[in-house]
Amino acid sequence: MASRVADSVIDNGLSSLKSAARYLYICTQEPANYTEASSTYAKGVKDFGAGNVFPGALAAGTNGRKVTTAAITDGTVNGTGTVTHWAVTDASALLATAALAASQAVTNGNTFALGAFDITVRSQ
Repeated sequence: MASRVADSVIDNGLSSLKSAARYLYICTQEPANYTEASSTYAKGVKDFGAGNVFPGALAAGTNGRKVTTAAITDGTVNGTGTVTHWAVTDASALLATAALAASQAVTNGNTFALGAFDITVRSQ
């Protein structure tokens, strides 16, 4: 039996993500918790300030609803390695994570760029 979730229910979850998100980390592997995202696997970070990782309005996505990150041109690289994942956190919790579209080699002291991307919650 197929199930469906109303857009308003999804929007409440995405609104919570949107308002809490502050940091976007680039990581050497997918983190499972805040410590792994912000320290163990982190090689770079962009601090947007609370509520600014996802600057636009919630929108229709493919079979659901989505938020879109701000593009990054000036992320701080604080380690050397190859990053394969991103992680969005607030000051103490991992909120979302997934693989980057392509891995990227980074060098401590440089900056990183990352184009805007969507997080979609599907309704069915």
